[in-house]
Amino acid sequence: MKKILLSSLMLLSMALVFTACEDDRDSNPTLVVPSGFTLNNPVNTLVDLSESTGIPFVWSQPDFGGWPAACEYQLEVSPTGNFETSTEEADADTTGWTLADYATLKAVFAGCTGNMDVIDLNKALNKVCMWEEDNVPDVQTVYVRCRAKTAGLPEPVYSNVVKLDVNPYYVDLSSEVTEEIEIWYLVGAGIGSADWNNDANAVGTGGLIPMYPVYDTDGSVMPGEIQYAGYFTADMQFKLIRDPGSWDNQWGMGDAGYVKNDGGSGNLTVPAEGYYLIHLNTAADELTIEPIEGTVGVYSMISMPGAYQDWNTGDNFMNGMSTSVENHDWYLKNVTYDDTELKFAADNSWDVNWGASAFPHGQGTQGGANIPVAAGTYHVYFNDILGTYYFVPVE
Repeated sequence: MKKILLSSLMLLSMALVFTACEDDRDSNPTLVVPSGFTLNNPVNTLVDLSESTGIPFVWSQPDFGGWPAACEYQLEVSPTGNFETSTEEADADTTGWTLADYATLKAVFAGCTGNMDVIDLNKALNKVCMWEEDNVPDVQTVYVRCRAKTAGLPEPVYSNVVKLDVNPYYVDLSSEVTEEIEIWYLVGAGIGSADWNNDANAVGTGGLIPMYPVYDTDGSVMPGEIQYAGYFTADMQFKLIRDPGSWDNQWGMGDAGYVKNDGGSGNLTVPAEGYYLIHLNTAADELTIEPIEGTVGVYSMISMPGAYQDWNTGDNFMNGMSTSVENHDWYLKNVTYDDTELKFAADNSWDVNWGASAFPHGQGTQGGANIPVAAGTYHVYFNDILGTYYFVPVE
């Protein structure tokens, strides 16, 4: 009798286990490929691209059948609405016969809202439409769709298409600077963490602070123009040098003003304590040092949140360059990324953050686009007054 009872209990237990497994399989979601998702119509239906700071868009989360799939979203734009040939596909055709009818904008979004970068949009329209300077239309209709990519699917999912009208402007894409930018550095008393240290390994970590490119309103580099913004005391003395480890190319103070390559020149100074903008035109050999008007933010920490670390502002902090005066320059050295997107954020918060669609250098703006970082190892430099940044490849 005992054996029969035990056998019955074992059979009942096995039945319960099988039933539980069946219930688990029934409750687990199955990844479903959706036919699309909803992109809402933009609030503004006519946008002046030369005046706007961005175009907000909102879309729904694609329904993957209840599957908890994280997505990366990008906006795609077309002047025709066809979305048949991308600018990447056209660029890959070395014969030049393939023409693009749409472009994917650089900014990548993790959530269901995004601010379209108008500079990137205007460049995309100029590239697809191949406008000449005298034939840019007053109004251009733009068709927009959203692309969602998730690790669970090999192909992206696309939203419906919405449209808006924009007032575009001409930009000479062939004039974008691709050659290496001529960089100069500040060196001196109170510059960085080591007075008058111009060694090649002193950039960021020692006595050299880099200057940054100057950008036009369309985001392109102003050829030959670099700048620096920071806080100076009246007793700070410094110079500009071009080549770390050498004093041969330098700017200092002469009897008649600022002079270049005079080894006997005096040190540069400012007339009073405060914030200053140093502007150097390397092509015309013109140097100016002017006070900065307005309020300047002061931050105790800068981090680099991004897709590579789940957009956590409380991690991946940069190092301050200056320990002797108020700091506005930050660096990280020998940091390695896969292809990713990131931003710069102040004081472990999203309240103040900088982004742009440019890489490996650019001028970030408050709440700007995610910075598209290519895989590689870099030294990273950032100035929080200008919002400018460098990702310098490590050889």
